[in-house]
Amino acid sequence: MNIGSAARATDLPRKTIRYYEEIGLVRPARADNGYRDYCDTDVHRLRFVQRARSLGFSIEECRMLLSLYDDEHRASADVKALTLEKIGQIDRKLDELKSLRATLSRLADTCQGDGRPDCPIISDLART
Repeated sequence: MNIGSAARATDLPRKTIRYYEEIGLVRPARADNGYRDYCDTDVHRLRFVQRARSLGFSIEECRMLLSLYDDEHRASADVKALTLEKIGQIDRKLDELKSLRATLSRLADTCQGDGRPDCPIISDLART
């Protein structure tokens, strides 16, 4: 199938599919006319990467997951370890976001929000 059909089958933009090919996540065959020729396996890999990306995995993590997927002798412990690391990254990001929210809430609470020019939020941002 051509790239348009692969794009429709995966709900991925053509540009994304070309990028995934460029970085080696998929390797479609080339037809005699030079056009990309995607097979069912390519579409499956594209969907795999799309799902992994939607769960927050980076391109390099997707590359590792695809490598594990392709390895019939893989240890599920390797997949679990990668997933647990991602959970740890998400937890750290959540902690960071909670801290940012607390700081912004504290600053907003100290600001009168009236027509006067003095503002503790601006003062805090300008602090070096």
